[in-house]
Amino acid sequence: MNAVMSPAGPRRQIRELPDELVSQIAAGEVVERPASVVRELVDNALDAGAREIVVRLMAGGVRSILVEDDGAGIPANELPLALKRHATSKIASLDELENVSTMGFRGEALAAIAAVSELSIASRHTDAPHAQRLDARSGELVPAARGVGTSVEVRELFFSTPARRKFLKTDATELAHCLEAVRRHALARPDVGFAVWHEGKLLAQWRRAPLEQRIRDALGEDFVAHSREVTAQPTGLRISGRIGLPDAARARADEQYVYVNGRHVRDRLISHGLRTAYADVLHGGRQPSYLLFIEIAPSRVDVNVHPTKIEVRFRDGREVHQAVRHAAEDALALPRADETRPALFEPTRPAVWSPLAEQAGLGLGAGISERRPAWPAPSSDAVDVLLHLEPESGRGPSSSASLPSTSAAHGGDDWPLGRALAQLGGVYILAENRDGLVIVDMHAAHERVVYERLKAGLAGAHIDAQPLLIPAIFPATAAEVATAEAQVETLARLGLDLTVLSPSVLALRSHPAALAGGDMVALARSVLAELARYDASHAIERAQHELLSSMACHGAVRANRRLSVEEMNALLRDMERTERADQCNHGRPTWRQLTLKELDQRFLRGR
Repeated sequence: MNAVMSPAGPRRQIRELPDELVSQIAAGEVVERPASVVRELVDNALDAGAREIVVRLMAGGVRSILVEDDGAGIPANELPLALKRHATSKIASLDELENVSTMGFRGEALAAIAAVSELSIASRHTDAPHAQRLDARSGELVPAARGVGTSVEVRELFFSTPARRKFLKTDATELAHCLEAVRRHALARPDVGFAVWHEGKLLAQWRRAPLEQRIRDALGEDFVAHSREVTAQPTGLRISGRIGLPDAARARADEQYVYVNGRHVRDRLISHGLRTAYADVLHGGRQPSYLLFIEIAPSRVDVNVHPTKIEVRFRDGREVHQAVRHAAEDALALPRADETRPALFEPTRPAVWSPLAEQAGLGLGAGISERRPAWPAPSSDAVDVLLHLEPESGRGPSSSASLPSTSAAHGGDDWPLGRALAQLGGVYILAENRDGLVIVDMHAAHERVVYERLKAGLAGAHIDAQPLLIPAIFPATAAEVATAEAQVETLARLGLDLTVLSPSVLALRSHPAALAGGDMVALARSVLAELARYDASHAIERAQHELLSSMACHGAVRANRRLSVEEMNALLRDMERTERADQCNHGRPTWRQLTLKELDQRFLRGR
C-alpha cells in the first residue's frame, strides 16, 4: 500500500523536538534583540530587591551585555536551576499566578537567553561568604569575587542562530533600544538607581530620587513644562502621571509610557482611551506625550498573555478604558497653571484700566473701567452664544443695557490673558498681562468658546431618536448581531433602534435625530464595534461633536471683523473660564505669550 502523501511531500513521523531546539524556539518569543535581554535581566534585578542596577554594553549589546545589581543574590545550589526552563522562585501555584506582583514569573528568560548566547551568572547570596560563578554552556560552577548581589553576562547574542543576528540593526540603533528599555524601568522605579555604560563610557545615569525628579531626569524639563498632572481614583483603580499638552504633541509616538502595577505595557485599549481624550484638541496626525501609572488589583488583570509580558488583559476592559479616558479629559480641561501666570479658569475679575489704554494711535478710547463686557456669563441655552457676536456684521450687540457692569475694584494684572490693547491685521488680539504680550487668534479662540458652550448645552439633553420611514436593512457579522441583542437598552439610550432579522441581518429603525443626514448604517456599525470592546457612548459623542465643531466654526467671529476693546476683553475673559481654551476645535493654538524678557532680548536691552 502506498504511503499517504501530503501537499508538502511524504508524511513525517511525529517526534519530540530536541531540548536545544525547543529552547531556541522559545527564545525567539522572548529575545527579539539586545534590548529584550536588558529588559528581562533588569526585571530579575528588581525582583531581587536591588537598589542600584548597572548595565554595561558593548557594540550596542550585540557583543556583550552585563547587568549588575545589589539585590539579595542566588544561593549557590540554586544557580543551575536558574538556567532551566520554567524554573522560578516567584510563583508556585495558580493562585499566585493570578495575583502575581513581581516583574518576572514565567521562568523562561534566562533559559531562553542562554540558548542563543554565551551566558554566565556570578551571584553571592546574603548568607554566603563569597560569590559563585556558573557558566551556562559548560555547567561549571567556580568561586568568584563580588559583593552581595548578582551579575549576569551575555556575550555574542544570537551566535548560535546567525539568521536571527542578520535581522539586528546597527549598533547605534540597538544601543538606543537598550537605553530606552532601562529608561522605562527607571520611570517606574524612582527608588532604584540606574546607570548605563557603553564601550566603557557612562551613557546615562538616574540616581534615586522622588518621582517628580525622576521624570525630569528621564524625560527632560520640557516634558514636565508642557504636560499636566493626572490624578484619578475611580472604583478599584488609581490613575496618576502626566499627559502632554496638545500643542506639544509630536510627529511620532515615541514619548508614550503606560504602566500597569509598575509594569510597562502596550495596550490598545488604554491607547484608544487616551487618543479619544485628545479627539478635539489634537491637530492632524500628531501624537500626544504621556506618562501614565495605573494601579489595579492583580486579580483583575492578566499579565500572562505574552512571553515578553508587555501585553496585559483586563477583566473589565471597558471600565479601564473609560477611567483612563475621563482622567485624561479632566486633566486636559484643567487650567494651565504654571508658576508665572494665574490659572486660566479663575473666576472672571473686573478690570481697572491703566494709562497704557490712553496711548495715542491705538484708538482705544476710554478706559475699561468705564466699559462693560460684550459677552454675558455662559448661558444655559448653548445656542445663545452664537448671537453674542454677529460674525458677518461690523459691530457687536446693538444694546448693552442688559449686560453686567464692571467694577474697578481689582487690577487687570490678575487676568491670565491680560487687557486688550489693539487688534492686528483683523486676525489677532494684542493684550498685556503681567508677563508681557499675549497674542490671541480671535477666530480660533471664539470657536473654542462657542464649541464648549454647545457641548455643555448638549450634555444635559436627551438624545432624541428619529424613526426611519423605511428601515435600513444591512448584513451583519455574528459579533454585531450578538452585541445588538445584548445591548438593546444601551443602544436605545443612544437613539439607535436595531432589530435582529436573522443571524446575519440587522434592521436600523431609528437613529439619533441630531445626526440626521449622515451614513447611519456606518454609524450603527461603528457603535456596535465600540460597544463590543469599549463604550459606545463616545462614538455618538464624537459624531455629535463633529457637528457642533462645524457649527462653532461657522458661528465664530471671522477674520477681518473689527472688534471694539470691550469685545476683545470680553473674549479674553470668556477664554479664561472656558475649558480647553488653549486650542481651537481643530487642535491649533488659540494664544501665545511673548514675555518681557523675550522682548528685551529682541531689542538687546541690558547688553
